[in-house]
Amino acid sequence: MMNQGLLPFKYDSTKKSGLTALAGLPMFFELGHALGLLASIEKHVRVRSNSQGWTDVEHLMGLVLLNLAGGEHVEDLDRLEADEGLSQVMLRLRSSRQGRKKGRELQRRWRKGQMRAFSSRSAVRRYLKEFHDPAQEVERQAALEAGVRAFIPTPNEALRGLGRVCADLVARVQRHHRVTTATLDQDATLAMCNKKEALYCYKGPKAYQPFNTWWAEQQLMLHTEFRDGNVPAGHEQLRCLQEALACLPEGVEKVFLRSDTAGYQHELMRYCAEGKHPRFEVIEFCIGSDVSREFKAAVQTVRKEDWHRLHRIDESGQRVATNQEWAEVCFVPSDDRRPKDAVPYRYLAIREPMSDPELPGMEKKDAELPFPTMHFGAARKRYKLFGMVTNRTQSAEELIGWHRERCGKSEEVHEILKSDLAGGVLPSGDFGANAAWWWVTVLSFNLLMAMKRLALPKEWLPRRLKSIRFHLIALPGQVVRHARQLVIQLGGSATSGHLLILARKAIASLLPAPAT
Repeated sequence: MMNQGLLPFKYDSTKKSGLTALAGLPMFFELGHALGLLASIEKHVRVRSNSQGWTDVEHLMGLVLLNLAGGEHVEDLDRLEADEGLSQVMLRLRSSRQGRKKGRELQRRWRKGQMRAFSSRSAVRRYLKEFHDPAQEVERQAALEAGVRAFIPTPNEALRGLGRVCADLVARVQRHHRVTTATLDQDATLAMCNKKEALYCYKGPKAYQPFNTWWAEQQLMLHTEFRDGNVPAGHEQLRCLQEALACLPEGVEKVFLRSDTAGYQHELMRYCAEGKHPRFEVIEFCIGSDVSREFKAAVQTVRKEDWHRLHRIDESGQRVATNQEWAEVCFVPSDDRRPKDAVPYRYLAIREPMSDPELPGMEKKDAELPFPTMHFGAARKRYKLFGMVTNRTQSAEELIGWHRERCGKSEEVHEILKSDLAGGVLPSGDFGANAAWWWVTVLSFNLLMAMKRLALPKEWLPRRLKSIRFHLIALPGQVVRHARQLVIQLGGSATSGHLLILARKAIASLLPAPAT
């Protein structure tokens, strides 16, 4: 045989039965079963309620596993199907997870027997269309023609079902890892795309713009709303907060809210400050404030001695000075319609000297910069200027550091959803189908966090998905039958195999005790 390349090795496409390159992936299906994710899908989604073909669990869990394995497109399901060992395991798991009777019922859904372990690309595309409401699309187009920039299609029952599935999964994690506080970070993220049906976002290109609520203590995505790219980030943020609060499970006693300037809405802040929520009452918040002309005028009255050096805590726990300064600002916006006897909000200003020299004429170009600026002192030195508003009583440095934690983590999660998972590659021109795809990405992320939180050693919690794939998912193995069971014989070192066994024992402990 001729050499295939320059160096002395060859590729052989001879197929050996039962080989898999994803030996760790079935463990995530097992975790979904233990946490009731599969049962929740059956209960709430019910798109495939007839007696033929693929079920909701088969479609959705196939897409979840596709996300975790690194697939980005519907067509990548064929890659999972071609993994013979993985397909053998998945067929066996689906037929056995609810006993022989349920397994026989699942097999009877297929006239000629179920030959595939994962849905075909055509079946998945038809399935995703079920989450799209044509009537809402008509309204969406009418709103676009009328120049409405903030139309959000009403989700159909299937899409609402995915939200309930997410809430159930979050509640199961809370049951096994109980916390009493919920710091909610609200922010929108842009998912760029070239779909002709997509709309232009504020940055220029076409995009969709999901609005997300992140639960910091549990490191879970609590709620999401899929939106067109032209919808302002803070549009109906109060409603989204109320929907997210309804998703918080039992055991949560205190709620905090963090947001960027998109959340600078007096209706939202009044709702939080006046304790209008029946369960959580007062919600303490810290939100970026608009640097308006009136705010700048109030900042201008701050005395030089009232500006304080801002410090941060470094990795070793030491307090380190930065080049930024902060000051309390006496500011009451004209559109604040709260009662006169209401406790006033605290406004903070943070300024940072601009390091680049100011060129002649630049003082007239503030609007072209991506951040607000202001001149201070007799020398008219130019600073970047930022504002914050809060109803909390902690020290200013604590509040600023606490608020900035939002940027460090929730924005990292957006990158994981769009790059590490499949949220950045939307499959359809139908709005509802793309919304369902985004929800599946969120479910995949939450299942990943549940694995790290509940089944793996604590040192795995900060690891990114690429590390999980390398060490736990993309493992070589061969599936063999022994004593009426499937055995996945792992290749490589024993370290990963030992970790998989420990994780499976932890997953088994998550199942509720049988009723006596």
